Amino acid sequence: SQLSPEERHTDSSDDMRKVQRREKNRIAAQKSRLRQTQKADTLHLESEDLERQNAALRREIKQLTEEMKHFASMLSSHEPLCSILTSPPPPPEVLYATHSFHQPHISSPRFQH
Repeated sequence: SQLSPEERHTDSSDDMRKVQRREKNRIAAQKSRLRQTQKADTLHLESEDLERQNAALRREIKQLTEEMKHFASMLSSHEPLCSILTSPPPPPEVLYATHSFHQPHISSPRFQH
């Protein structure tokens, strides 16, 4: 099975194209794996960040719930003594007068330093 010089050249060119195609495919696969790894790393970091945010929000919910309970308790103990609730409503000019609503007997642990 003797091959002519043209046939040998064609076989050689085909072999070279196969090698080049394999090399190109190998490089593409390597880049693809690298991109997948980078994406997984990014997702992992995002997941950790979201876990931290979630924990912080849960702590804030707990704190606000405690504060709400504190204010509800203060309100329920204040209501029976409140002159505003037990007296007739004041005239409109008193309602819209400019005055401070600061009530020093009501405090929140959140605002105490």
